[in-house]
Amino acid sequence: MARYTITFFRDQGGDEPVYRWLTEELSPVLRRILGFAMNEVLQEEGVDVCGTEYGRQLGDGLFEFRIRGTVGDFIKKPVPVPNPDEKLLLRIFCHAHGDKVILLLAGYDKLANPSKSRQDTEIELARMRLRAWKLGQKRAAKAVSRRRSP
Repeated sequence: MARYTITFFRDQGGDEPVYRWLTEELSPVLRRILGFAMNEVLQEEGVDVCGTEYGRQLGDGLFEFRIRGTVGDFIKKPVPVPNPDEKLLLRIFCHAHGDKVILLLAGYDKLANPSKSRQDTEIELARMRLRAWKLGQKRAAKAVSRRRSP
């Protein structure tokens, strides 16, 4: 059983942008690799990935989960892979909530968009979503508190 549960940031309109990116924008091979890495690494290590090649702290409750290497590094035989030497460089920006939850805030394919400005934009987007999520958590806690008050 995984130590951490992964949840997707959901905006006020009900959209889950990281989930949409995973399911609609990534190729099936990249989706499979990222899913494997999230299950085997992120769900087991949580924010502790920041002490490894898989992550780094960005401050203010935000950290980066990163996957880099080649397709062949992650998908081993006997499963046939069309391009095992194809490089990959994926980023997901996360927040650890409590002891058991990893909130996925933003993600992108850094190999397809390697510029520093794109990375900065994605980090700022993740920070904005984290602020919105925290505000929603505070509002929900206040609503529960009001219902419990006599």
